[in-house]
Amino acid sequence: MHPSPTIVPGRSCGTCTLCCRLPDIDLFDKPANVWCRHCIEGKGCSIYVDRPSVCRDFLCLWMTDEALGEAWEPARSHMMIYRQGPQITVLVDPDHPDIWRREPYHAQLRAWADAPNGGYVIVFWRDDVFKI
Repeated sequence: MHPSPTIVPGRSCGTCTLCCRLPDIDLFDKPANVWCRHCIEGKGCSIYVDRPSVCRDFLCLWMTDEALGEAWEPARSHMMIYRQGPQITVLVDPDHPDIWRREPYHAQLRAWADAPNGGYVIVFWRDDVFKI
């Protein structure tokens, strides 16, 4: 069992709700890029206190990686990023299709993809998938 990542001091979700929109959440029959029925846009989860573990246990990379600066905050970057083993998954807001190709984002995504640890980066925008 892996220990839960810790939140970088001073960081919080704030009014960001991208994790309520971008991922596919089977438990709620919620497809990707559609708002969760429990989300109040710009405010958060209407069932926050009773949210299921799939939501309770999720932390995006910006919340857990202090090396990512303020530009990577999801509400600002329009991307939600998380690790799954060697893979870094990038879910891009459908309203900002090319944001991941801009700086400072693209250079960091390339650096992660080129890292000697054998990892890779997958970017999802709507139905398009890009491997970096």
